[in-house]
Amino acid sequence: MIFPMSLLKAFFVDDAGQDLIEYALLTSTIGFAGAVGFNLLASSINTVYTSWDGSVNSLWEVPTPQS
Repeated sequence: MIFPMSLLKAFFVDDAGQDLIEYALLTSTIGFAGAVGFNLLASSINTVYTSWDGSVNSLWEVPTPQS
């Protein structure tokens, strides 16, 4: 099937729906950057939370048993 030249020209000139595609690309780029950033920071976040956990757990002392 051969497309008429006017239909082919309208396909390349018409920009209806372009905004939706741009928003989808922007959203996917931000999501991808967030996922990459989280993967890069995951070990640092784990180290900080582990350190906080150790600090909080060291605040509590086991009571001595009563005889």
